[in-house]
Amino acid sequence: MVFAMGAFALEDMALKAAARDIPIGQAVALFGLGGLVVFGALARAQDAQVFHPDLRSPVLIWRSLSEIAGRLFYALAIALTPLSSASAILQATPLVVALGAVIVFKERVGLRRWLAILVGFIGVLMILRPGLDAFDPLSVFAVLGMLGFAGRDLATRASPSTLSGAQLGVAGFAVLTVSGLVLVAVGGELRALTPAASGFLVLATVFGVLAYGALTFAMRTGEVSVVTPFRYSRLLFALVLGVAVFHERPDMMTLAGSAVIVLSGLFLLSRSKPRT
Repeated sequence: MVFAMGAFALEDMALKAAARDIPIGQAVALFGLGGLVVFGALARAQDAQVFHPDLRSPVLIWRSLSEIAGRLFYALAIALTPLSSASAILQATPLVVALGAVIVFKERVGLRRWLAILVGFIGVLMILRPGLDAFDPLSVFAVLGMLGFAGRDLATRASPSTLSGAQLGVAGFAVLTVSGLVLVAVGGELRALTPAASGFLVLATVFGVLAYGALTFAMRTGEVSVVTPFRYSRLLFALVLGVAVFHERPDMMTLAGSAVIVLSGLFLLSRSKPRT
C-alpha cells in the first residue's frame, strides 16, 4: 500500500509537470491510453477478456461515471493548484465514503464516528478557507474530485468479484482516457508533444500502472483494516514532491488541516475494526 501511494504521488507529479507543456486533458487522455494498452496486454497474456461483460452491470457503470468525475476534477486540481493541498483534500475520501455508507448501505454510525467525520470536514475547510483572502476558488476542483472518488469507492463495495486485476486496470484506464477526452473537448485545444512532456507521460504511465497493480494486490490480499490506514502516506509523498519539484510552500493552516484530516480518518478506521 505504501508503494502504491508513493507511485500515485509520482504519477500526479509527472502529470502536473507534463501539463506545463500541453493541456491537462491531452496529458490525461494520453496517460490513460498508455495504461489501457499495458493492462489490455496483461489481460490478453492471461487469456482473459480485455473488456469483461460485468463491466456493463449497473453498479460498474455507476462506478465508471463516478471515476470519470473524480479523474476529471482531480486532474484539474493537480494542474491548477498546489499538489500538496490537492492531495491533502483527497485524503478526506474515506470520511465521505463512511458518510455515504450510512446513506446508501444503511450502516450504523456511533457518535464518535460522526464526530470524526465532522472534524475531518473541518480539516478540509481549514485548507480551503472559504470567505477568506487565502481562498482559491480553483481548490474546489479537488473537493469535486474527492467526491467522485468516494462515489467510485462506494460502488466498488457492491461490484462483482469476478474481474481480474488486469481487467480492473483496463476499466480504470479506459475511464481515465474518456476523462481526458472530455477535458480536451471542453478546452478545445491540442498541442504538439514536447520531449519533456513525452518523458513525463511515460513516467506517469509507468508509475500509474505500478500503483494500480500494487493497490489492487494490497486490497485483495491484505487485511483491509490493516492496509487502509497506509493510504495516508500519499499525503507525505505529495508534500515532499510538491516542495522538492514544484517549490511549493504549504502554510501552517494547510499543514494543520492536513493533520486534522489524517487523524480523523485514522480514528474513523480504528473505530471500524471488528471487536474481538
